[in-house]
Amino acid sequence: MGVQRATALWRVQGSALALLLLFMSMASAEPLRWASDASSGAPYVFHDPADQSRLTGYETDLITALAAHLGQTPVFVQNDWDGLIPGLQRGLYDVVIDGIEITPEHRAALDFSTPYYRTAERIAVRRDAVGLDGIAALRGHVVGTLKDTLSQRLLEQAGGIALRSYDDETNAYSDLADSRLDAVMLDAPIAQYYAVPDPRLKLAGVPIGVLSYGIAIRQGREALQTRIDAGLEAMRRDGELRRILQRWALWTPEMAAFTNDASPERVAPVDWRHWLKATRPTAGWRQALARYAGFLPLIGQAALMTLAVSACAMVVAVAVGLLLALARRYGRWPLRVAATAYIEIVRGTPLLIQILLIFYGLPSLGIRLDPFLAGVAALGLNYAAYEAENYRAGLQSVPHGQMEAALALNMTRAQAVRHVVVPQAFRFVVPVMTNDFISLLKDSSLVSVITLTELTQAYERLSTTYYDYLGTGLLVGAAYLLLGLPFVRLARLAERRLAVGHPK
Repeated sequence: MGVQRATALWRVQGSALALLLLFMSMASAEPLRWASDASSGAPYVFHDPADQSRLTGYETDLITALAAHLGQTPVFVQNDWDGLIPGLQRGLYDVVIDGIEITPEHRAALDFSTPYYRTAERIAVRRDAVGLDGIAALRGHVVGTLKDTLSQRLLEQAGGIALRSYDDETNAYSDLADSRLDAVMLDAPIAQYYAVPDPRLKLAGVPIGVLSYGIAIRQGREALQTRIDAGLEAMRRDGELRRILQRWALWTPEMAAFTNDASPERVAPVDWRHWLKATRPTAGWRQALARYAGFLPLIGQAALMTLAVSACAMVVAVAVGLLLALARRYGRWPLRVAATAYIEIVRGTPLLIQILLIFYGLPSLGIRLDPFLAGVAALGLNYAAYEAENYRAGLQSVPHGQMEAALALNMTRAQAVRHVVVPQAFRFVVPVMTNDFISLLKDSSLVSVITLTELTQAYERLSTTYYDYLGTGLLVGAAYLLLGLPFVRLARLAERRLAVGHPK
């Protein structure tokens, strides 16, 4: 009996130890920080149309499975498409996966994994179109595509084609359906999800060209690249890569040839069917209202981010702008020159460039700001230049006799400015400050390029998912309006209280 008890106790302790080791290994698993633009649309990385809080897409499934092979925990980082590679080079994340083509130009700046998907270009036309079944047939016609892609390069090389480049594939297909374009040529996965389901459109001709997608890795991280290649190879061998692609209806002859797997399909395209069901047009106003109600949590979160960035930036703008105005009005000549130079440089350069410079450029000088602080700093320092000119105009509007009277009362120049001139000048600039805050609120949309999700990015995400630009636009526009109206009301109250001769 003693031996049995000891054996049982040993088994219990062994099981507990195994569970503890498993927990510790999970807790200590190194995160795999991966970035993508979830507003780009299906089928790559996007938010589930049936549940906007859930990230989905075949690349989402792929990176999750790959992280499991590597023994790491996947951590998603949202970034705007144009900021994905700069963010990778800055070290904000480990890898980027977003349908990035492996090209000589890209290889010059990045390292890539072995290809995880191979595909071709497809031409989409309207249902009644005939003859537009190849690049040669597109000469003399207006054709849309995405910028900086193989499709764009092929169409440019063909010559004789009126090319229109888009930032978003949904806009290209919408223009095609509305007869603004004669054809659209894009990657086959995009055509599968945006042209095939549209009853107004059809695919024409055969697949064109060959392109490969790879996981982008910062140069100099050979160990990570080797591990990722090994993980992808394991997924190809055990069939996991194929099962993911089949669920999304993306297993193609190109992939069969690339992986040497010509066996019959074994998995139903369940994720493809789910996407079709979730994005189909609403049948009536009740369903439309239910869908719009589902948008509200996302719009609410984006509105809070917009308000937080704008409010903090306005505080910076007011404080720095006042210092600049005082320096330019009352400072010694070095301060006047420095303040004038700052104001003219900031007002003479685009805000977007300033945001990118602060977020991506300053790390080369050893200054690293997180996205929120970078957005606040960029917006605040930009608007400080405009606020400085407003304050300077307010300071100049105060009669010079006010300063002389203050000095005659034995005040110092600094005391006169602080207690006499500035309070009177403030009365003149309150309406302009309110207008500037409303402008700053709208300009905060630019911080989406440095991974912050605010109202404009929420609009892009929802509108491109559901092809609903009107209803979604009205909701987001209402959110901007609701954010701005309270400040307009407060400004009017302040104007009345500060007005000369107004009863308090």
